[in-house]
Amino acid sequence: MIPLNPRRQAILTFIQERALIHGQPPSLAEIAAACGLASRGAARKQVLALAEAGLVELTPGQARGIRPAGAGLKSTTLPVPILGRVAAGVPIEADAELVDTLSLDARLFSQRPDYLLRVQGDSMNGDGILDGDLVGVHRSSEARDGQVVVARLDGEITIKRLSLQQGQVRLLSRNPAYAPIEVKAGQEFAIEGIYCGLVRRG
Repeated sequence: MIPLNPRRQAILTFIQERALIHGQPPSLAEIAAACGLASRGAARKQVLALAEAGLVELTPGQARGIRPAGAGLKSTTLPVPILGRVAAGVPIEADAELVDTLSLDARLFSQRPDYLLRVQGDSMNGDGILDGDLVGVHRSSEARDGQVVVARLDGEITIKRLSLQQGQVRLLSRNPAYAPIEVKAGQEFAIEGIYCGLVRRG
């Protein structure tokens, strides 16, 4: 799959989820409301970018004329465990108990998720990751600058955008109400996994 920024990935996942699970594509107004966009116009801009990338197909003149591309791709159902919560705000104490298992279409994710975590907080709203969402996490101890990661810091876990600039490791929120978290020398820090999509349950 073509690499997407987290907001665009969240929009694509929402479109796929509505089409695959609910059987009906979303309207632009529904995309805007679900993914934290300011207007239908903002949603249209993002959808057009997805269409240009070949990830969705548009039918002009239809309110719900947005559908995932590649309808002929094989649908693979994955059993994905839900392992507690992840903070989108101030890091919270690690919570890794098995809560439930969902069977999900693999096409909802940019790569295979090893587990899901329920988001608690609003610090990632700017990337379309909202409080209560289930985020898919692909286990990895390494990540690139700019990727959204699940990280462990001093025994607490959070989801943030990773910044590796000028030798400084920082965890960035996507909400101006939250300051960047700077990882200081001597702190326990580890990348637990990479964000690869989400499920929003109504």
